[in-house]
Amino acid sequence: MKKLSGFCCVLLLLLASCTFDYGESDSSGDNIPNLTMDNVDYVRVISADPLARVKAERVERYEKQSIMKLENLSFEQYGERGEEVNVFGRAGFAQVETDTGNIFLEKGVMLDVETEDIVLETNQLEWEDETKTLSSGYYDEVYIYRENGTRFSGRGLHVDARKHEWEFTGSVRGTYISDD
Repeated sequence: MKKLSGFCCVLLLLLASCTFDYGESDSSGDNIPNLTMDNVDYVRVISADPLARVKAERVERYEKQSIMKLENLSFEQYGERGEEVNVFGRAGFAQVETDTGNIFLEKGVMLDVETEDIVLETNQLEWEDETKTLSSGYYDEVYIYRENGTRFSGRGLHVDARKHEWEFTGSVRGTYISDD
């Protein structure tokens, strides 16, 4: 989960750093994006090393609300020196609060955290940056897979990335295989 929290920070930095200032808008409507981009393929690079990559069919930025909306996106976070992807994910929709770092993902959400050997699939996930927590909807079914054969699902996932604690608000079923 440590890499997951790092990824969420990187995703926020990626999206927050992409701005264009065209001056004051003639429109007073808050529902009109200040910036719209289609077929985005953005790679964040520091010291010649790629950190992350975000692809989206559409990106809209709303300056007054400090949010960015992405449609049909996939993202990757690279390991040290940009050698390997250690987190991969996708969603049909994402909303990023650019001032807080909070991220809401929905519609076919999948996270594959290579360093934790875990794949999560669900309808929606929400990242709260200040508390470093990841949560699904209260009644949402979350499917978890590992390469060792672990396969289980539960309702209402809540993860505290700082404490490395996982809990479900509803029933859990499936097979958990311990590597010990």
